[in-house]
Amino acid sequence: MVPHVLGSGPTAPPMSTPVDRARRGKEARKRLPRSEHARWLPSVDRADPVGVLERQGRDRLPELLPIRYGRMAASPFAFLRGAAAVLAADLATSPHSGLTVQLCGDAHLLNFGLYASPERTLLFDLNDFDETFPGPFEWDVKRLAASVAVAARENSHSENDVRRSALAATTAYRTQMRRLAGMGELAVWYERIDAERLLPFARTARGRRQVESTLARARRRTSLQALGKLTEVVDGRRRIIHDPPLLEPAGAADAASLRKIFSDYRSTLSEERRLLLDRYRFVDAARKVVGVGSVGTRCFIVLLTGRDANDPLFLQIKEARKSVLEEHLPSGPYVHPGRRVVVGQRLMQAAGDIFLGWMTGPQGRAYYWRQLRDMKGSAEVAAMGPRQLRRYAELCGTALARAHARSGDRIAVAAYLGGADTFDRAVTDFALAYADQTATDHAALCAAVAAGVLRAAPDV
Repeated sequence: MVPHVLGSGPTAPPMSTPVDRARRGKEARKRLPRSEHARWLPSVDRADPVGVLERQGRDRLPELLPIRYGRMAASPFAFLRGAAAVLAADLATSPHSGLTVQLCGDAHLLNFGLYASPERTLLFDLNDFDETFPGPFEWDVKRLAASVAVAARENSHSENDVRRSALAATTAYRTQMRRLAGMGELAVWYERIDAERLLPFARTARGRRQVESTLARARRRTSLQALGKLTEVVDGRRRIIHDPPLLEPAGAADAASLRKIFSDYRSTLSEERRLLLDRYRFVDAARKVVGVGSVGTRCFIVLLTGRDANDPLFLQIKEARKSVLEEHLPSGPYVHPGRRVVVGQRLMQAAGDIFLGWMTGPQGRAYYWRQLRDMKGSAEVAAMGPRQLRRYAELCGTALARAHARSGDRIAVAAYLGGADTFDRAVTDFALAYADQTATDHAALCAAVAAGVLRAAPDV
């Protein structure tokens, strides 16, 4: 039960003065004092985390579920990545601020990264929106801080360093939100984090080389590179490779369905992008296993070619399902799950994929489309020492605040957060306690696998 009712979605702030909006934020402290964010105590009727995962799997491809469980069983951080539904259910048992933004819904460390803007500038931002939904801003902040704490422990950092890294994420969020609260509407909308801003986070020559290497790898991750890695020529025709169970060419029925629904997806693009897409022709399609939490959902990649065979475009089609947040919050503005994902991404990202669209496929299933590789890159969190992780956590907290400021009332949120570090320290306490909970939940998953309750395929 959610103690305070939220609206159906984030909206433009009412036509009131900044003073009135700030007053609204401070009044939210009466509903939920900032220090109360520190609390985490599992309720006596807390849902079994393994049961939550099993319920999610009921409408997924059963032959892929062992891969999902195997990936989640690999470590507590891997479990956290796949367990957005578990944390959503836990957050819903506690009071919240009532200050609504468009949530990412899965704002852990590895859902931030690099991608290319339409102008071919490399940006750092959130990059996964499968669970996006309107909700209380602090839910994303708590998931981010918890992921920092779990990752830091997994990297064998001291408890003092674990706390400092989680605190860095929350402090960066608060200070960035307060900075954005003082800016004009267009200035906030145009705010972005260029990839070059990552370089100052590397204080040593070695660290700088690592960042430069990451940027260079991201710039090479294009459809042309994917052509060489994901395809081969068979009997004179370009085809996506067969690499089961992770990559399997679509059967005749799936390929026919994808061709048929291509026009429905096309209709969700703007006219100039439809014109561009029409210059490509459909070549091949395959089913692809992606991520951790998404494993078992229906996901395909499509190869198209433009001017010639050396002018490829790879699109990814992902099944869109109800957000894990939906059962805990009031109804959102979009019935179609694919549209929910697309609109959420457009709201939160500083610059969007020009081929982002949605449609309904066979059996009434919802999907969204995007580019498979467009200079995408991510940090190697598992290799980070305490100082690197702390700076990376700061960067993620900064990016999350920018994303929230576009959809919610940033002045109210900033006023709620305030100038002191009360909120920061409270969420850090929550993050450390929830990291303990994640370790316990991960152990429960491993026990279920060992007992044969769940079948897991390790290292796939």
